[in-house]
Amino acid sequence: MLVNPTPSGLVDEVMARAEREKVRFVNLQFTDVVGLVKSVTIPFEQLPDAIHHGKWFDGSSIEGFARIAESDMYLIPDLRTFQIIPWERGENTTARTICWVYSPTGELFTGDPRAVLARMMKEAEDLGYVFNAGPEIEFFLFRPDESGAIQPLPHDRAGYFDFSTDLASTVRKEMVNALEEMGIKVETSHHEVAAGQHEIDFEYADALTAADNTVTFKYTLKAIAQQHNLHATFMPKPILGINGSGMHTHQSLFDKNGNNVFADSNDEYGLSATAKHFIAGQLHHARAMAAVVAPLVNSYKRLVPGYEAPVYVSWARVNRSALIRVPRSNPQRPLATRAELRCPDPSCNPYLAFAVMLAAGLDGVRRKLPLPEPIEENLYAFDEDELTRRQIDVLPGSLGEALDEFRKDEVIQAGLGPHVYERFLEAKTIEWNEYRLYVSPWELDRYLEEY
Repeated sequence: MLVNPTPSGLVDEVMARAEREKVRFVNLQFTDVVGLVKSVTIPFEQLPDAIHHGKWFDGSSIEGFARIAESDMYLIPDLRTFQIIPWERGENTTARTICWVYSPTGELFTGDPRAVLARMMKEAEDLGYVFNAGPEIEFFLFRPDESGAIQPLPHDRAGYFDFSTDLASTVRKEMVNALEEMGIKVETSHHEVAAGQHEIDFEYADALTAADNTVTFKYTLKAIAQQHNLHATFMPKPILGINGSGMHTHQSLFDKNGNNVFADSNDEYGLSATAKHFIAGQLHHARAMAAVVAPLVNSYKRLVPGYEAPVYVSWARVNRSALIRVPRSNPQRPLATRAELRCPDPSCNPYLAFAVMLAAGLDGVRRKLPLPEPIEENLYAFDEDELTRRQIDVLPGSLGEALDEFRKDEVIQAGLGPHVYERFLEAKTIEWNEYRLYVSPWELDRYLEEY
């Protein structure tokens, strides 16, 4: 699979803007398999060469990319993502552009997470669909301790939607300004449930753009927080006993004419047959999908009853304990019809997360999987017998259990492709085994003297 070459008009537009803004350096960005941003910085004068011929780098140095014997790769800038980095203006003004990763044979590298999502988007396109996503990203702002070390010390004591005049209110506004300068259209920002917890939501878009924006969002917020001696963390559950951070993701399929194929005004829930099959596919593959959308050991300390995080594989409209929620929409606004998947967290690689979400949904559409009845009751109040009677499955209780499901699900594996599946599984198995073997302070406190 090859990406269409950059139009000459866009090249001219970017070069003119960069010269006008006196850009001195350009960061060529991409992500590794676990979603961490990598960058090769070039002088601005090298950008035309990078556009037309690419910039070579050592892929064997990147998590999950390649072995030493197959390390040569090159980056081709996707100039649609070119932006000036707001906090790097001045004598050394720096821009960034997200890149496609190519192999020496001149094809997109199958281990590039962005290419994985692009391939799945092409599968949807071949079926007549555009997959749209709108993530709601929660995060904590912590302050360092007296030694300067980052600790889970909330900077405030506010709560959900509280109006606050403390530092966080100013920081959030600066974050919104920086995001908009980076080309991300912000819709809302507010304080979340826990002390020190916040949420900023940006505009719904096709899944590739949404994933680009999610990656940009995370490092932008970290940079702005650092300017205020704060640390922005997307760790799912940094503090025991309070809400963790999720990345609830709103999803829909549009046709090529811009119509929302999820919408049906004659249905009680406003859902078309296609939407119901799509949701059914995600419910069917939810346990295996968890390894990708909730990829850390820590993720499963968020996915527990009692903190608004979903645990049970079900769907509903108003029930926020369900895995998938269908927000109420105005029949006069069919474009707003969507399904909200509530188990992802912001530590995930958004390219891979959106890819497996799409793979699972399309499997439901292709196979016309039936959608079970919605469950509007509080699922946390159900006992084991009631869950069994209602045939309600439960998400994995640990990363190890999620990886076991991941190994068994061929649809989710195919959504990632063999290269990324194997590398991702290898990296996460190592992480799980390291956790299993680690002797924690809790164990020492609990057992050392008693036994």
